[in-house]
Amino acid sequence: MQVINNHNSADQRRAARHRTDFNSITESKKHGDLQVHVVNISAHGFMIDDNVSLQRGDRITIRLPEAGHVESLVLWAVDNRAGLQFERVIRIPEFLALLDKVAITNSLKSQ
Repeated sequence: MQVINNHNSADQRRAARHRTDFNSITESKKHGDLQVHVVNISAHGFMIDDNVSLQRGDRITIRLPEAGHVESLVLWAVDNRAGLQFERVIRIPEFLALLDKVAITNSLKSQ
């Protein structure tokens, strides 16, 4: 008997994403070092809103608080936005620590 999942996959994706507001450095053989602005993140990937050179299929390494250097693949790029998938899943303890660190950084910025 086949089990049908009635949950919309787009809804599941959105539920796993967290809004963020932090800058990070990425490294790429093709583009060199780039600073990017991360606007949302999950344990599987992230989105930036200041893309000027990344294209679908590009591979980069992003420096993330608590998670370290994580290799990522550009899945899509539209206008100044790009969505990237991590090459490895960030473990839950690392991901929660990353979110805490980013939240603290953001609260200090707003003071």
